[in-house]
Amino acid sequence: MNIKQINSTQNALVKQIVLLKEKSRERKKTGLFLIEGAREIELATKGNYTLKTVLFYAELFTVENLRALNLKTTEVIEVSKEVYQKIAYRETTEGIIAIAESKQNTIEALNFKNDNPLILIAEAPEKPGNIGAILRTADAANVDAVIIANPKTDLYNPNIIRSSVGCIFTNQIATGSTQDIIAFLKTKNINIYSAILQESQEYHKQDYTQPTAIVVGTEATGLSDAWRKAAKQNISIPMQGAIDSMNVSVAAGILVFEAKRQRDFK
Repeated sequence: MNIKQINSTQNALVKQIVLLKEKSRERKKTGLFLIEGAREIELATKGNYTLKTVLFYAELFTVENLRALNLKTTEVIEVSKEVYQKIAYRETTEGIIAIAESKQNTIEALNFKNDNPLILIAEAPEKPGNIGAILRTADAANVDAVIIANPKTDLYNPNIIRSSVGCIFTNQIATGSTQDIIAFLKTKNINIYSAILQESQEYHKQDYTQPTAIVVGTEATGLSDAWRKAAKQNISIPMQGAIDSMNVSVAAGILVFEAKRQRDFK
């Protein structure tokens, strides 16, 4: 393993990494993003993401640790403490960061393993923590795809990667406009169940054993009217307390696991 070294925070690559960490515009322009943490890097490799460069701080992550990862990358760099502190984005860190190539994540690139997919769709989620939690839920349920409609933040935001604990790499993910996604689902004959109060029925009374897309919106604004009109059935989760809504990732978990329960006992 040929290991280079960077000790200066003024190094051009260090400056680019800081931009990748902080600026969505830089990530989109270069097609690159950052992954911090050994588990996340391993999951990205298993998810067929290309790692261009791996940087490590030897006092936290040793060369032996690095070899154990068995990474296929073009460049490995050992950095000083000062450099690592500048490029790391976690408050508690493991000492390893990778620069990776992003994927296109288009609807057209989705490839379902069977003719009866279960898809989780979230419209316009803004908070990286919610997106990360949705991706964790999707991984836990082993859904066939996650689609983000009208995204408000790019998928490769470091906070999404962190909050998803690497599940951004374990899920098949696409983004697109609401109208394009609805058209795609109709073409594939996938039933749409929209989590929306208007004209809804209780979620557990529906049949999700056929090709299914479960659609959730944000707690603040809910789903756009297009999803109400496109749905085979609008569904709701009965609220039994004082409030009338719940966090989008929690709602997604309830709905997706009901679909999984039905499919397991089909």
